Amino acid sequence: MKDRTGKGTRVRTIAILGAGAWGSTLAMLAEAQGHRVRVWDRRTAPDLAAVLQGAEIMVSAVSMAGVRPLVQAVKEIGIPAEAVLVSATKGLDPLQLLTPTQIWQAAFPKQPLVVLSGPNLSAEIRQGLPAAAVVASRDPQAAVEVQQAFSSERFRLYTSSDPIGVELGGTLKNVIAIAVGVCDGLQLGTNARSALVTRGLAEIIRVGSRLGGRPDTFNGLSGLGDLLATCHSSLSRNYRVGYGLGQGKPLSQVLADIEGTAEGIHTTPVLLKIAAQQGIPVPITEEVYLLLQGQTTPAAALARLMERQLKPE
Repeated sequence: MKDRTGKGTRVRTIAILGAGAWGSTLAMLAEAQGHRVRVWDRRTAPDLAAVLQGAEIMVSAVSMAGVRPLVQAVKEIGIPAEAVLVSATKGLDPLQLLTPTQIWQAAFPKQPLVVLSGPNLSAEIRQGLPAAAVVASRDPQAAVEVQQAFSSERFRLYTSSDPIGVELGGTLKNVIAIAVGVCDGLQLGTNARSALVTRGLAEIIRVGSRLGGRPDTFNGLSGLGDLLATCHSSLSRNYRVGYGLGQGKPLSQVLADIEGTAEGIHTTPVLLKIAAQQGIPVPITEEVYLLLQGQTTPAAALARLMERQLKPE
C-alpha cells in the first residue's frame, strides 16, 4: 500500500472503542487504508481484551459519559506500552472538570497520547466527501503515526503540538453551536448569525487560552473550522438542539427527535463552572445554560446579549 508521497504505508492493528457515528466513521477510514481494524461497542459488548490485543493504535470514540468507565476497563486489561492512545471524544468531565485526554493521561501517564479533532460531520465523510482534521500530541512521533494511519486522498490530517488547544476547540464550539441554532430558529438572519459565531469564537479563545491552549490553535481547523461546520449544518446535533429551542420546542421534544448525543448540552454546565472558578466572562455560555435549564426564553436571552455594556472589540 502506498501513500501520496509514494512511500510505503505500514499496515497497523487499530482498535476503535465506540461504534457510534464517529467511531464507525473512523473505523471505515482505517479499513479503507488497509489496516487491521477491530471495533468495540458497549451495546453488543464484545470481548474488550480481544479487541485490544496487539493494538498499535487505540482510538477512544465513546461519548463523554462513557470515557471514565472505558478508561477503567482498559486499565484493568492493560495495553502494550508502545500503543498510541487516540482520544476522539469532545466533552468535559462533570466530576473533575477535565478533558477526555486528561482523564486518559492520568490513567496511562507513560502512554503516547494523541487528540483527533476537526470539522468532521460523520455523515458527509461516510458519503465519501472530503474533510480535514488535526492530530495533536506532545509526542511528535505519535502524532505523525496517527496522521499516516488515517490520512487518505479524502481525509487530510494535519499535526499539532497543542493537544489541549485542539481538544478544547472541538469541545467548546458545541456550546456556541447551540446558541447559533437558537438564532436561526428565531429566523434572525445572516447578520445576527455572523455576529454570534464571531463573538462565540472570541469566547472560545478566551476560555481555551486561559486553560492552556495556544490562541492561534483556535483559529485553525480544530477551532474556527469546527465551529463553522457545527454552526452551519443541520447535520450537527448541537445546532439542531438550538434550532428546536429557537422554534419554541421544549428540550425533551428536541432531544427525542435527535439520534445520538448532543455533547454541548452536557458541556455547558461544566464550562460554566470552569469559567466561574477562573473568572472568565462567558456571556453566550451563560445564556445557553439558562435556555437548557428552562429558566429563560430564546428572545429574552438574545435581548440580554444585545443589551450588554458597550466595549471595544
